[in-house]
Amino acid sequence: MQTTNRYEGRPLLRLVDCLVLDAIDQLDDAKRAKLEALEPTLAQTFNASGTWQEMVGTQMGFADDVQDQIRQFWRSYLDRAEEQQQRADPQEFVIEFVALNFPDLAPPQR
Repeated sequence: MQTTNRYEGRPLLRLVDCLVLDAIDQLDDAKRAKLEALEPTLAQTFNASGTWQEMVGTQMGFADDVQDQIRQFWRSYLDRAEEQQQRADPQEFVIEFVALNFPDLAPPQR
């Protein structure tokens, strides 16, 4: 239910969330296949070319190494979770990461 509200009226947010999940190897194969099939539509919508990841990155103005940066944050998140003996939740990471780094796209929930 929270996920539906999160994306209502914000299609770019869903793509950014998927990009973050993809960067940390947590995007499931079915979603990845859907996004790859969506590439021609995204290319038309954004008047761009490339993979869905490249098009989203261009729309957001991301640096070329954004996926490496996301992976570094993910490793820190995993380390913190381990230190606190908590389960690392990829979806929670995505929500926190996007809220911290792109508050205009997805303001913090609380």
